[in-house]
Amino acid sequence: MVHALDEIHRTLKPNGTLIDLRPVEDHWAVEIVSSAGWQVAGRLTDVPIAVADDEAAFNAMREAESRRWYIKEKEEEFAFFYYWDTPSEMKEFMDEEWEGLEKMDADVFSTVKSAWTMANADARVRVRVKMLITKWVSC
Repeated sequence: MVHALDEIHRTLKPNGTLIDLRPVEDHWAVEIVSSAGWQVAGRLTDVPIAVADDEAAFNAMREAESRRWYIKEKEEEFAFFYYWDTPSEMKEFMDEEWEGLEKMDADVFSTVKSAWTMANADARVRVRVKMLITKWVSC
């Protein structure tokens, strides 16, 4: 990753902008949402390889900053939501698309199904993903 940041730095003009936008592992919340509101039904389990990837990305940016390639100008966290009509659709998506990234324990899935069944007829399931956006300026 440091090599890639070096190449980006090489091609950016001084005071050029690098935007670092990525999800951050944080036991993302699984929520039931309807016209009546929303409730947390459980949390996903962070998979060790995804946590290691996060740490590697943070380390690479710290290394680039220590080499004075970039200066951090601004950083914020925000939520990004994935929505599904049913818990089964959510589980199928996670099994196919997030294999090795996030895990939903059986007891969490059971709680999500129960909460969704008890909610209003318009209820949907969502996962609240923690996102990080950082603006870096090249030196």
